[in-house]
Amino acid sequence: MRPVAVTQASDPRLAPYISIRERDLTGREDGRFIVEGKVTLGILAERSRFAIESVFIGESRLEPLRSTLEKLPENVPVYVAPQTVMDKVAGFPIHRGVLACARKGSPLGLEEVTGAETLLVLNGISNHDNVGAAFRNAAAFGVGGVLLDQQSCDPLYRKSIRVSAGSALWLPFHHGGTGADHNAALKDAGYQVWAMTPRADATPISQMPVSGRVAVLLGAEGPGLPDTLIGGAKPVRIPMAPDFDSVNVATAGALALSRIFEARQQV
Repeated sequence: MRPVAVTQASDPRLAPYISIRERDLTGREDGRFIVEGKVTLGILAERSRFAIESVFIGESRLEPLRSTLEKLPENVPVYVAPQTVMDKVAGFPIHRGVLACARKGSPLGLEEVTGAETLLVLNGISNHDNVGAAFRNAAAFGVGGVLLDQQSCDPLYRKSIRVSAGSALWLPFHHGGTGADHNAALKDAGYQVWAMTPRADATPISQMPVSGRVAVLLGAEGPGLPDTLIGGAKPVRIPMAPDFDSVNVATAGALALSRIFEARQQV
């Protein structure tokens, strides 16, 4: 690992990091994504399935991160700059002082993800925090992969990665298509699909048997899953107080995945 000192915000080598907040929100078209923070950098260096292009850190972070930086491939430059330069490049204060740029590469196909014993399926989840939290829960409960329809946000958005505790960097996922596409593929692959819904006629989660391949399907907060998707799956509900009908979508996923995980551990 050879640090490269950078003293000017206009240095062309820092182009991928310019105004990252705005570029994240509008969507990048160059196949790059940005990782922020010490924990996610460590995962990017040690466990990620994505190629690292460069690292950009504040001067004060060089020594504390040295052991992590030494695990990077030799051809990955580590740009080191004063905090003022880093903030100017990013367009806002980078308090963590740690950024990295990686390449998405070729996306995984649906058939490359639908093989694990347990899957998490996200439909219309447009909130980056919820997607990140859903990935974190999936990793915690041993899920083998995640499917996201084309209406769900990118799990490689900077904040989603951070909220996922870095799990979005290594957990296999397929992003694209529709919920109907996913349901059809899951049925063809032999999955029982649990459509999480507050409907009173849905089966309480504690009464759901767990055997074979199971996929947990979550819809957007507010509207929830469309009737067509619920009708093509097994409706499952989480019992709760009579004057309240729902929990955060990531929480609902965690409860369902925990139930499946625990049942599988007892076999």
